[in-house]
Amino acid sequence: MKRVVSVSLGSSARDHRVSMSFRGEDFEIERIGTDASMEKAIALIKSLDGKVDAFGMGGIDLYLCAGKRRYIINDAKKLKAAAVKTPMLDGSGLKNTLERSVIEYLIDNRIVDFKDKRVLITSAMDRFGMAEALAIYNAKLVIGDLMFALGVNIPLYSLRTLRYIARAIAPIACRLPFALLYPTGDKQRENNATKLIRHYQQADIIAGDYHYIRRYMPQDMKSKTIITNTVTKEDIEELKTRGVKLLVTTTPELEGRSFGTNVIEAMLVAILRENKLPESEENYMNMLSELDFKPRIEYLSQPVNAQELRAID
Repeated sequence: MKRVVSVSLGSSARDHRVSMSFRGEDFEIERIGTDASMEKAIALIKSLDGKVDAFGMGGIDLYLCAGKRRYIINDAKKLKAAAVKTPMLDGSGLKNTLERSVIEYLIDNRIVDFKDKRVLITSAMDRFGMAEALAIYNAKLVIGDLMFALGVNIPLYSLRTLRYIARAIAPIACRLPFALLYPTGDKQRENNATKLIRHYQQADIIAGDYHYIRRYMPQDMKSKTIITNTVTKEDIEELKTRGVKLLVTTTPELEGRSFGTNVIEAMLVAILRENKLPESEENYMNMLSELDFKPRIEYLSQPVNAQELRAID
């Protein structure tokens, strides 16, 4: 049996463990939160290094992307350096492939039409593949990198503008303590529903990291579509009470939870290394296609037409 452990800077209250079969291999998958403690995360990685098949880096990205430029987050380098024997994956490889293909899947299956829809994306640098796909399908992007990560209430409206600003700001931001950029530990439970309420109200679709989405999510989310990941059963119940119409997670449900892309990428790499295959986007997509890997599509409020009913089927 292969073991994949996602070591997360997030809250330990969201820990989860599942056993499953994946491409003929038995896997034990576990997410362990360290409640924002970098020291605990590094110690845990070192204690498991060489004893598990792959690590996921949860609650933090190693890379942020804007166009062809890639920026490395300093704090994430410390976590990666702690894993000497076991590969450490942050999910960025799948964000550029799987999440891009999820947008295409939603279009091809007539589940979501993005044309002229207002899409609030929490951080396009965190999910640049998804953001590019949304732009290709003529969504009206409201890019929230400055708002969600830096607390500056200035939306951006094009990826070109984001690329330009990223060249000046990203090298500096990536050197900041990660807790200043992203909710970790107990901060993942905090909610400031008034700060960005206008952008939520005006959006047809909210896409991106769930902790960012939840941090500023207002009570009234009636008829909204959310495209995200790493949601728990409790998260889904909360979305229902707020009136969310459609939930899409870019990875499938595994015993009540959608794991992050870091976990799925770690699983793929564990198999690729065993078969002595290179870790490439092409091999990722080939394996996902072979596994018929599909996003979770879940209507949280009653479908209103036959097309939505077909999507559920």
